[in-house]
Amino acid sequence: MTSPDEQALPSVEEVAELLRAEAAIEPDPPSTETTKETEVIAIYGKGGIGKSFTLANLSYMMAQQEKRVLLIGCDPKSDTTSLLFEGRSCPTIIETSSRKTQAGEAVEIGDVCFKRDGVFAMELGGPEVGRGCGGRGIIHGFELLEKLGFHRWDFDYVLLDFLGDVVCGGFGLPIARDMCQKVIVVGSNDLQSLYVANNVCSAVDYFRNMGGNVGVAGMVINKDDGTGEAQAFAEAVGIPVLAAIPADEDIRRKSASYEIIGRPGGEWAPIFEQLGSAAASAEPVRPTPLSHEDLLGLFKGDTVGRDVILQPATIEDMCASDVLEKPSLEVMYEGAE
Repeated sequence: MTSPDEQALPSVEEVAELLRAEAAIEPDPPSTETTKETEVIAIYGKGGIGKSFTLANLSYMMAQQEKRVLLIGCDPKSDTTSLLFEGRSCPTIIETSSRKTQAGEAVEIGDVCFKRDGVFAMELGGPEVGRGCGGRGIIHGFELLEKLGFHRWDFDYVLLDFLGDVVCGGFGLPIARDMCQKVIVVGSNDLQSLYVANNVCSAVDYFRNMGGNVGVAGMVINKDDGTGEAQAFAEAVGIPVLAAIPADEDIRRKSASYEIIGRPGGEWAPIFEQLGSAAASAEPVRPTPLSHEDLLGLFKGDTVGRDVILQPATIEDMCASDVLEKPSLEVMYEGAE
């Protein structure tokens, strides 16, 4: 005999259906008006391409240039601010809100926003794997920011770090809803990162057709090995290269050790000084995204398999044997179409 509590538990199928229904809901976008002086820049790129590394150093350098900078991590991995805080993880807005709500307490700005050497930083966070939609998590994160007074904050620059190889609506929110003025893409001389960069350019172009105002400020080439594909891509889509960060062992080692290299007077400072100035002054432009074939054309054929001929499979291949064709038992009538 089961208890009332056991009888009330939903089945696995019911839970799965509830999760699918939740993921399909598109909540109203939050208002993210900031002061007129604030410039909101959304940075996109393939996972692992170095957005967090680039942004941690860029935000640090801009703060040293006496700019008021807010860095917001919008990646469910919540790794945007790790380098800024020497590997220390920040409590995310979503997890903090959940914990505080359960305790009947209000979220305060000091619970989720932290600072180092003039940089203000926070992480939106996201749901646990398999337990919610990351895009909706982004939307809810911005709703919480609004409740904390986001539209009243006074910053020169707000930098948003977005995962570019996720295509659901929440991650495209800044472009779709004019929540930022311009976009910066981070890429390298490899097909996958440029594929993501091209998708971001396609999203900007699409929403410009729909009456949007967001443009692409340019591209940061990370781990640049000098082969030139990323430079060629930027020229082909009509966006400038704002900075090129070389594929250097010293940079890789220091990044892996959570060390800021964008410090004034340091060996790599000129790169981030240039990037800080370029990111601030670059005018947002409407890109011309490439077709897949044109994107492949930026690479040598043996690198991307452009010369490979697709060979269709047969039913015999699928069954791993000869297939005996059986006569049809269907009755055909004269005059039937």
